Amino acid sequence: MNRERRKNLQSIADQLEELKSSLEDLQSEEEDYRDNIPENLQGSERYERADEAVGNMEEAVSQIEDAISSIEAAIEG
Repeated sequence: MNRERRKNLQSIADQLEELKSSLEDLQSEEEDYRDNIPENLQGSERYERADEAVGNMEEAVSQIEDAISSIEAAIEG
């Protein structure tokens, strides 16, 4: 792989890192929201939606991490 393609791939990996960080911030906010729902509402639809959103964001963060790893492997390869 030539230097220009490596540079472009690194730029994409850097952008993904920034997006991952933003997503982690939102995930943390949603976790705080979910965790502060009163105990008597923890089985409610509102709680379930928040919990599902947290799980979906966790999965998205994991997939972004996988993408970054794959790009880094391509750069090194």
